[in-house]
Amino acid sequence: MLMISMEWAASNAAWGMIAAFVGGLVIAGALVWAVRLGIKVRRREPGPPRRSDHPTLPPTGPVMESREVREPNEMPLARDESERLTPHEIHASGSRRSADQQRPRWNSGSGGSFGGGPGTT
Repeated sequence: MLMISMEWAASNAAWGMIAAFVGGLVIAGALVWAVRLGIKVRRREPGPPRRSDHPTLPPTGPVMESREVREPNEMPLARDESERLTPHEIHASGSRRSADQQRPRWNSGSGGSFGGGPGTT
């Protein structure tokens, strides 16, 4: 009886090893297939851009930064309070170029930010 159970256990172990080996082959085959599919897809994609495809500087050189003082546009009022403004009656931009282009400066007697009152504490 002991001999039969040992043979049966050995045959189960052999089937387990065979199943693990076949499972490993299936997984390895799936990985090889996925890599080959990726290579095929990659070959169909366009190549990297050439140097001539990249943007170039204009002949005048790099564009310089411009600074200007802006002030808010006033919201136009409707003729009658019961009317409402339509989009074409409102200005396209929320601000416009200021007539005075002098930048506002910090006053030496004020405290700066957070209230800006005169003097120091």
